[in-house]
Amino acid sequence: MYTVELYQRIRRACHVEGMSVREAARVFGVHRGTVRKMLRFSIPPGYQKQGERVRPKLGPYTGMIERILEEDKTRPVKQRHTALRIYERLKDEHGFTGGYTIVKDYVREQRVRGQEMFVPLVHPPGDAQADFGEALVEIGGVEQKAHFLAVDLPQSDACFVKAYPAETTEAFCDGHNSAFEFFGGVPSRRARRDAHRPEAGPVAHADEVAVHDECRRERDELHPAHDEKRQALAQGVARHPRVPPPSLCAPRT
Repeated sequence: MYTVELYQRIRRACHVEGMSVREAARVFGVHRGTVRKMLRFSIPPGYQKQGERVRPKLGPYTGMIERILEEDKTRPVKQRHTALRIYERLKDEHGFTGGYTIVKDYVREQRVRGQEMFVPLVHPPGDAQADFGEALVEIGGVEQKAHFLAVDLPQSDACFVKAYPAETTEAFCDGHNSAFEFFGGVPSRRARRDAHRPEAGPVAHADEVAVHDECRRERDELHPAHDEKRQALAQGVARHPRVPPPSLCAPRT
């Protein structure tokens, strides 16, 4: 198994630096066919199943096994077929000549495939999420669009929302400042944001985000015409009504 680092080094050597396949195979100590395969795919393709597994002896009986397992779903647990019982029925009732192991493996495979799968969702204390949203609000009898920044601490379900006239970097910084004041601290882990917005940037630690008082001053200097609308929005939708617990960054007890 080749590492992703080696994969990227070989692709860079051939695509960027102009190294030949033969030379790359010699320098990195891999077969020329392996080098060609690495150059064909931008990321390692991994294992790809070529087709259904061939079961020469069990093949004619797979439909019977699946029917038994389907009927068992309506029976009490104590009365359902074991793999051994299915094997005995195939041998006694249908003349099956194969071994028990292939029946057992197929029964296990079918049962796992039919089970519900759950992915655990765990949020450590101090983990934060933030993103912008839009809503129609009425200010002075006029309906208009407001952009709100929602900051959430998923471990404690505490939430802070603040609205702005536009989705700008200044609003992003000011919203984080206000959220940190509301929560009584800065998240210790990560502030995950929408990566497609330029003002949000890639996923980063919260202490790497520019959330300083300078954002407030720059906002007022750059957008003086928004002051009246901003104040009206702040009075209307400033904070989530839920009161956060005393310590939002501490584990649940």
